Amino acid sequence: MKYWQDWNKKYLNELTNNIMPFWMEHGFDRKHGGVYTCLDRDGSLMDTTKSVWFQGRFGWMAAYAYNHVKKNPEWLEASKSCCEFLENHCFAKDGRAYFEVTEDGVGLRKRRYVFSECFAAIAYAEYSLASGDKAWAKKAVALFKRIRKFVANPKKWMPSKCEPVVKAQGHSLTMILINVANVLKQVSDDPVLDLQITESIELLTKYFIHPEFKALLETVGPNGEFIDTLSGRVINPGHCIETSWFLMDVAVARDDKKLLETALKILDWSWDWGWDKKYGGIISFKDCRNLPPQSYEQDMKFWWPQCETIIATAYAYKLTGDKKYEKRHKLVCDWAWAHLKDKKFPEWYGYLHRDGTVAQPAKGNIFKGPFHIPRMLVKTWELTKDM
Repeated sequence: MKYWQDWNKKYLNELTNNIMPFWMEHGFDRKHGGVYTCLDRDGSLMDTTKSVWFQGRFGWMAAYAYNHVKKNPEWLEASKSCCEFLENHCFAKDGRAYFEVTEDGVGLRKRRYVFSECFAAIAYAEYSLASGDKAWAKKAVALFKRIRKFVANPKKWMPSKCEPVVKAQGHSLTMILINVANVLKQVSDDPVLDLQITESIELLTKYFIHPEFKALLETVGPNGEFIDTLSGRVINPGHCIETSWFLMDVAVARDDKKLLETALKILDWSWDWGWDKKYGGIISFKDCRNLPPQSYEQDMKFWWPQCETIIATAYAYKLTGDKKYEKRHKLVCDWAWAHLKDKKFPEWYGYLHRDGTVAQPAKGNIFKGPFHIPRMLVKTWELTKDM
């Protein structure tokens, strides 16, 4: 179909002629290693503090592009640099990863989450595939097992932000571990990876999916109880949509039709909660009782939910042929290209007001960098190649 062929070409062009060149020129630190992400609209460096998340995220992204798009030696070099920077500078003596480090790798701050470790693990695995160096695959699996140790004993390794009286669990960790384990399965047949995927899916389906609200909730009680508070009623549509395509990956690998039905249900519900019928785009947060959300950015349009929705709608159409997903794909793609893509300088904006106007024009910071946009471009390019 011409529609999908046209988008396929557009994804590849945007990845190879805009996004990756921008980060290779302005972000890749050839002196100290790793990548800078705090870049202004034109790519100029605003802050040399390095996000540890993005050492792993760009380490994975550059290797994934090398493995799936083009054997560009500079991409392989960038992935290696990020992996080595992680290994040499980004872990404290207790085995936990930092959240921020200086440009030359001095630890500045940790967070209670294990996302830094998760992104490092996928970088190691993908770089192992790209380079053929199996030592990095072993490091990836060893780190994954360390992550599971941290998660199993949160009082020691992951101190809560709340007092013990608060009994709750979050969706974020459950969903990210599915993706991490799925990436590592490319380089290892360790049974702990399938075990993790199965455990996470059971948690999602048993505890976080709440049909009474037609929603996947961000926070629930220890046994999936609905917590009727501002934080307990949060729906994060972009996060839920990202989970939906992670589940599609597993459903395809396992030929699991029931899991695919679950993934599509999450996508449908989350589209209904997230799509802004007045201005277009996926909003940040909703309250499952339709009460006013607490977060100040609740109706803003961030870059990454749009990216997850582009992937998920293309994936859903590929797997089902249902025209509603093609229609949604067109809506979100047209909106993203019209509002997020900078017309004057390379790369895309990250933070927009509800009406699509730019809230701030920087191309990167500690949380935005070379991951969601290039991942969307390459993943959707792959999905649409034979459509």
